[in-house]
Order: sequence, then structure tokens, then C-alpha cells
Amino acid sequence: MRLTYLPLTFTLLLGGCATVPASVPRAPAQVTVTQPGFVIAANPLAAEAGMAVLRRGGTAADAAVAVQAMLGLVEPQSSGLGGGAFLHYYDGTTRKLTLYDGREVAPAQATATMFLGLDGKPLEYQRAIQSGRSTGVPGAVRMLELVQREHGALPWNSLFGDAERTAAAGFRVSPRLARLIAAYAPQMPSGDVQRYFAKAGGGYLGPGDFLRNPAYAAFVGKLAAQGSRALLEGETAARIVERTRKDALPGHLTMADLAAYRPIKRESLCAPWRTYVVCTPPPPASGVGLLELLKLTERTDIAARGPNDPQAWYLFAEASRIMYADRDRYVGDPAFADVPVAGLLAPDYIARRAQLIGATAGPPPVPGVPAGSVTPAPDRTREPAGTSHFIVGDANGNVVSITTTVESIFGSGRMVDGFFLNNQLTDFSFSPVDPQGRPAANAVAPGKRPRSSMVPTILLTPDGRFAGAIGSAGGNAILAYVAKSLIAAVDWNLPMQQALAQPNLVARGAAFQGEVTKFAPSVLAGLRARGIDLQPGQGEDSGVHGVLIRNGRVDGGFDPRREGVVLVDPSGARPRR
Repeated sequence: MRLTYLPLTFTLLLGGCATVPASVPRAPAQVTVTQPGFVIAANPLAAEAGMAVLRRGGTAADAAVAVQAMLGLVEPQSSGLGGGAFLHYYDGTTRKLTLYDGREVAPAQATATMFLGLDGKPLEYQRAIQSGRSTGVPGAVRMLELVQREHGALPWNSLFGDAERTAAAGFRVSPRLARLIAAYAPQMPSGDVQRYFAKAGGGYLGPGDFLRNPAYAAFVGKLAAQGSRALLEGETAARIVERTRKDALPGHLTMADLAAYRPIKRESLCAPWRTYVVCTPPPPASGVGLLELLKLTERTDIAARGPNDPQAWYLFAEASRIMYADRDRYVGDPAFADVPVAGLLAPDYIARRAQLIGATAGPPPVPGVPAGSVTPAPDRTREPAGTSHFIVGDANGNVVSITTTVESIFGSGRMVDGFFLNNQLTDFSFSPVDPQGRPAANAVAPGKRPRSSMVPTILLTPDGRFAGAIGSAGGNAILAYVAKSLIAAVDWNLPMQQALAQPNLVARGAAFQGEVTKFAPSVLAGLRARGIDLQPGQGEDSGVHGVLIRNGRVDGGFDPRREGVVLVDPSGARPRR
């Protein structure tokens, strides 16, 4: 069996979605080609686990379960069984898109003031994310179980073998994992991170050191046999509750909260952009923000420029600031907050907001007033970058685009049965109201899902065929990372691998941050002349993975800042019409 690693371009045809806005420009007709199975993930062992499932006749849904099980072992700093996820599923037969919301949920005993101290002020951020009350009900496993039940072909209990064997036998610590162990282990007061990564004789595991996790092997074996009940009911659930309540800032989780968790199936949020229909997850995810950013740049001449033109990056930065001002103010759980999605994407609103892009950067833009909006309090949410994105396609044209997370690096730092617990509740705004008493759209409430920047995206052609998929890790910078990559790939016509490697620039409020050393001196000088003095900061933690069809062919890429890979099995290709 021959497997190919990218960078490369591979032949592919996938189905599309049935409903497309009539205003989208018509694209060239797709030709009949063939589709191999493929997996793009942040770690080769995870990609190989997914590919092994595809070779056995599994679907993209089956392979996604195997990929997540392995990522939770070999990339525990980013995602895992104790976290949550958003998954976009494309059905290659029906051309239907479904968004599966596996976001964590606040427990029934959560309160709006749970992240305020006795003085009424927000808790110190590092203390909050490491506290017991930071952990929400994990949703990724039960969501994946639902997706696999509806779209899988193999038995659930056959999807965990690679993760179980690798955990029992051990694996080599990757350079990125070793770097994050060294950086974060000393900061984790729970002690679980230190104990797990401790090296015999002192110190912590480094690159190439061998790591075994027998507790994880035992748990995924139980998960294979029992399904999501193994996590959300019984002994493991009891240990999760106990672990989060043993803290000076104890959590509010109960066994009832865990057992009651249910994923939500939502309609994709789609809008035309260039020759595509871009489909994103709706609130509480931030797909509306990504679409607004793309629509704002569409009203500029950014497509006529390129990566070496400082005006192109200036336009991107200013559009980003406008989008973030709106996203931060309005997006929250739609079951608790009125999110003006239609108003934010209305053509007249986009036109008015685009007029704010002047010749030079000024003060931070204030939120707009889209149709259907109320006036929520200013948002104070902070989002770290412990997240992963992966994409799977199978030979029948089904595609999974999923962003999955435990929130911070190693989540809350607490480990149960070999996996880390999330600190996702710190994605809520610590301040529930402003001085005027107005509630924040993303304030804490019992049963509420915190706002997320995750945007697992699928692109369609105007006639509803699959045209590409993309997503990223990176906390609130995810929106900038994904938009930059799409602009580079589509507007600037770069191969996907080159598009993902373009420097990151994250402009939000008064901050202009990015990969300063990767920009040409002329670009930095041009930005300074336009009022943007780019500083080091957000940019190094992106984890973008993407594929895009070009004239019937798809080129794929992985973010070179991490340890990703694109794995393709041409021998599994089947003709499609």
C-alpha cells in the first residue's frame, strides 16, 4: 500500500451541497476525476490512524474518530477526549452539509459571577484557567459518536485500536510537544503535567524520549466497548467531578451534568465569496466573523495585489479590526443571546463598515449597529491557543472538517484516566455585565456554551459541489489565520502549502501582532507608513490545514509552524461522475 506525504497535488472530486445563493458567480464545470482517501492532521501518527481506517473501508466519519483518539495521546497540549469540538460534515452522496456542535457546556450550578473574586473584580487569568471551575462538560466524544452513528460504516469498537496500542507500547515525544512541556509544565500547579512528563532522574521528557500512557490505553479500550457512556457516566465521570472539585476555586460539575450532555446539529452558515460558497459554523462558533472579514476584503482591491504589497496587508489588518469589533460584541450562544447574524452579513452593513478602511490606521473601530442587534456589554473574553484542526476525505466523497480543543495548552492541567480536562469555561467573559448593567453576550450561564473562535469551514462551488475545506488552531486569532490563508490561496492564487506558510498578521483592537521576522522589510516599512507598527505576538501558534479544488484538482497543505502532514492513498481512488 503506497502512501504519499505532501507537499503535493492530488486528483480529487467530491460532491457538493444542494442549496446555493443565486447571486454566486458561476464557476467552470468540474471534470470527472478520481478521489483518493486523504487525511490532514497535526501529527503523522494521527493521520496514519485515520488512513488505516479508510483503508479498511471506513468513512470520513469513522476515520475522524480514530484521528481524535490518537491526537489526544500524541498532541495532548491541543485537544483530547476531555475537550470539545465543532465538526462540519459533507455528505458526498446527498451533497448535504451538517454542522455538529460538540462544544463544552457550563454546569447547572454555574453562576454569572463565578470568575469574579470576592472584591467583585475578574479573577487573575492564569489562576482561573487552572482552577477546578474552568472545566466544562466535555462534548467532543459524544459528538463524534453521533457523527459516526449517522455516517460511519465500521463498528465503533474497531476505531480505537491504533490509539490503544500506541498508548500501551509508547511513542516518541515530538519536538513541539517537548517544547510545550518545558514551557508549561512548571506552571501547572495541579502536578499532573509534571508527573506525566517527568523524566527518570529528574527534569522533563525531551524530543525523541519515549512516553507510555497505560491509563489512556485502558480508557480508550473502555471507550471502544461502551461508547461515550465510558466518559460521561460511571467511574471516569466520577473521577472528573472529583478532580475539578479539589481546588481552592472548586468547579461546579456534577455527574448529572456529564450524563445529560447532548451535541447539537446546526445548519451551516453559508455566504458567497469570490467564485465560492463559504460555509462556516454558526454561533456559538464565529463563522459569522470569518464571513464578515472575507466580505469586507471583497470590497477592497486586495485581490489585485499580492503578498509582497504592504497595502494588501494593510487592507487585511483594517478589515480584521472591524470584524473583531463586531464579533467580540455580538457573538454568543444563540440559546441565550440574540446574535444579529443576518444583520452582520447584510450587503448594506458590509458596505458601511468597509468605508471605515481609510488611508491610515486610526483608533480601534467600535462595534457597528447591524439590523436586529441589541446593545450588549463590551466583551472581556480571552482565548488561548490550545487547539487542533484536521480534515478527512473518503473515497465516496464524504468530508470532515473539524476543529477540536481542550482550550489552553494541556487544558486545565488536570488529568483523568490518561487524558487532560478542558478549561473551556474561561472562554466566557469574566465580567458578566458592564457598569450600566448590560449583560455581555458571552456571559456565563447554566447550560450555556461559551463563544468559540473555531471555524471548521467547507467551500462549495455554485452548483453545490465540494470545493475545499480549511480550519485552524489559534484561539481568537483563528479567524485571522483562516482568512489570510483563503485570501492567499484564492485572491493571490498561491498553492495551498505556500498560502498557509504566508506570515500571520492578527489585528484586533489597538494591537497589531504577527510574525515580524517573516515579512519583507519593505512590507513592514509600508505598514509603518500606514500607521501599523507590527509587533511580535500572536502568529506563531497557528495550525491551519486546508485543501482547495483547482480545475478539478485539489492541492492540500499543512501549517509549517506545527508538525502536520497530508497523507494520501491514491490506490484507494474511485471514479466519480
